Amino acid sequence: MSAPQPALFRYVVYKITFPNGKIYVGKDEGAPGHSLRYFGSWDNALVEKDFTKTDLLDLTLRKQILFESDDKLEIRRKESEFIRILQSNDPAIGYNQTHRKRAAKSPLE
Repeated sequence: MSAPQPALFRYVVYKITFPNGKIYVGKDEGAPGHSLRYFGSWDNALVEKDFTKTDLLDLTLRKQILFESDDKLEIRRKESEFIRILQSNDPAIGYNQTHRKRAAKSPLE
């Protein structure tokens, strides 16, 4: 029996593009490295509300590797950076729920 092959990528930041053009930015820092099968941990209910049942019968996602590193801390920083740069935390653009702009407080608060 042959030894398992090492992962092609170490830790990565990726972008998923959905058929409606919205995006999700995520990271994969699992051992032994990026898994081709891993597509993120977005909020299913949030994504599903944008598609009909018929749409979901034949769904094509595009996954792009944006950044790769052997350093998990660097991957975490880059994920945050890409979420902000690509604005995937803006509900009109993407599905990321983190790094949202906070509403400005009124001067009376």
